[in-house]
Amino acid sequence: MAALTLVWCFTLFDGAHKLFRDSDAGWHIRTGERILSTGQLPYVDPYSFSRAGRPWFAWEWGADVLMGAAHRMSGLRGVALLYGTALAAVTWLWLTLQFQAGAGFLPALLSIPLMFSTANLHWLARPHVLGWLLLLGLILWCERGAARPGWAFLFGAAWANVHASFFLGPVVFAVYALFRGGRYWLAAGLAALGTVMNPYGIEEHQHVLAYLLNGELLRRIGEFQTFNFQLEGTAQIVLCFALCGIGAVLALVEKRFEWALLIGLFWLIALRSARGLPVMAVSVMPLAVASISIWIRRAYPRWESFFRYSDNLRVIDRRLGGAWVMVPALLIAHGVAGSAGFAESEFPVKAAAAIPAGARLFAPDKFGGYLIYRSAGMQPVFFDGRSDFYGVDFMKDYIRMVEVRPGWQALFDSWKFSHALVPKDAPLRAALETRGWRTLSADEAAVLMAPR
Repeated sequence: MAALTLVWCFTLFDGAHKLFRDSDAGWHIRTGERILSTGQLPYVDPYSFSRAGRPWFAWEWGADVLMGAAHRMSGLRGVALLYGTALAAVTWLWLTLQFQAGAGFLPALLSIPLMFSTANLHWLARPHVLGWLLLLGLILWCERGAARPGWAFLFGAAWANVHASFFLGPVVFAVYALFRGGRYWLAAGLAALGTVMNPYGIEEHQHVLAYLLNGELLRRIGEFQTFNFQLEGTAQIVLCFALCGIGAVLALVEKRFEWALLIGLFWLIALRSARGLPVMAVSVMPLAVASISIWIRRAYPRWESFFRYSDNLRVIDRRLGGAWVMVPALLIAHGVAGSAGFAESEFPVKAAAAIPAGARLFAPDKFGGYLIYRSAGMQPVFFDGRSDFYGVDFMKDYIRMVEVRPGWQALFDSWKFSHALVPKDAPLRAALETRGWRTLSADEAAVLMAPR
């Protein structure tokens, strides 16, 4: 299934382009290359003119280095293959956790489409995918008894330098410790201590916590809003959400209290934030499927033949192995990934070519990461996807300008922009035209404008 994930990602899903549908990949790549070139971590912003030189927490620097190295070796193809392979590893760990928890071979296979449909909301070339791997690995480690808890220190340290979800490590250990005690409490403490081993120390924890508790800021970020389950084509996502809810209840029935608490925690996060849905699907859905399987097997003995057949298939599957299948899968992915790049339908691939050197450019945050990537960080941007860095006051002003709200003209003029790169259908385009701005270049995604 890991090989199938890799092939599916680069064929039916069009991962060569869809992995880059969020332009934050651009500044992650350039940050990684900058670290590799200088041997130093960034502590101040190197990319914007609106916040130039201000303190910046590059809390995902470890993932950035991996992306920068992959880009140096093979361009965007290398980055796409890095994350395609990581997604394949997520599937492998996801199935391994199901088998460890007792879900059975057939229940695991039947639940895969629900996981895919939910997780691919966030299939992106961004560090959170590596966070999924660490989270899955941690839960699997706990299910296997958390042997050698001393390794939790290094695990926490590694996580804190890869993705901001590092705080989940001590939380997961603590949940298991509540019901299994012993070494899990030691692992929880060591993991928490390990997270301080990052270039910013405890300040990174304070920064992440302040960001996650800043409701005024998060309300203005789409992926932190509640998911709209009424959208067309979301039936499998609804089923995944419902399955996890049922799994939490049945885990209580089966007295798997650590499972119930973990599933319930991630279920509530997914209910509150669209960003939490993929995390729920890849981390605790295996425990939910296992809870349902165990309950059915106990409550309905007539299903025993189904589960015995499922167990026999698992035995056959283990004998066959299948690691060799990854070789042709990687060859297919490598061939398809040759076209990897930012899609011209979503990013100003052609219009940006007309931006003159030294331009003081207005562009939306969606384009910011792409412009950083395209110019190798040489074109200062006004705004990009680092919402924690820019802050709520800046975002309020930005929204006022981009949505042409009362007072936008004064704000726009105060920045003394020489050019504007805006989506073709943006209200700001029409507003600038009424003020005498003209179009210099245009493509599928955007127009480049300047005052007459």
